[in-house]
Amino acid sequence: MVRKLKHHEQKLLKKVDFISWEETNNVHEIKIMKRYHIQKRDEYATYKKLSREVRELVRKIKELDQNDPFRIESSSQVLEKLNMLGLIPSRQDLELCDKVTASSFCRRRLPVVMVRTKMAENLKLASKLVEQGHVRVGTEVIKDPAFLVTRNLEDFVTWVDTSAIRKHILEYNEMRDDFEFYG
Repeated sequence: MVRKLKHHEQKLLKKVDFISWEETNNVHEIKIMKRYHIQKRDEYATYKKLSREVRELVRKIKELDQNDPFRIESSSQVLEKLNMLGLIPSRQDLELCDKVTASSFCRRRLPVVMVRTKMAENLKLASKLVEQGHVRVGTEVIKDPAFLVTRNLEDFVTWVDTSAIRKHILEYNEMRDDFEFYG
């Protein structure tokens, strides 16, 4: 026998419709968010939306005539852009663009690039270091782990000059210059 619901419980149940409950893909989403150490669900939702828009754009380009100059130009621009972002491996075929997913964007995040280049052991530590301001890309200090690193910027991911981690690495490699840290 089920007990009678209290007043506030009845009020709460009026707001939730269990018959037409929306089916979501939370398990897959949570799995990807854990794999890439994404703290905000909005960021992953943005990546999903961007990947969907890329696939729709490519589908529309494919619908055009093969010899249409606009198709040739736009397809080369899309391939160039996606390759520069690092979302596809080469600029050869539009078929590669169909494989762009939210995970493709996640793989270009700054902490993932740091782990791949062995600047950090794991994604959690890499995210922590980015948030604390130990990492710069080019000349700018980046404090947002959601920063997407393009192919051109991959080589410019380094430690901030005043970072204690950089100091420890230089000491370990016996390359530390005392003048830099005291002058």
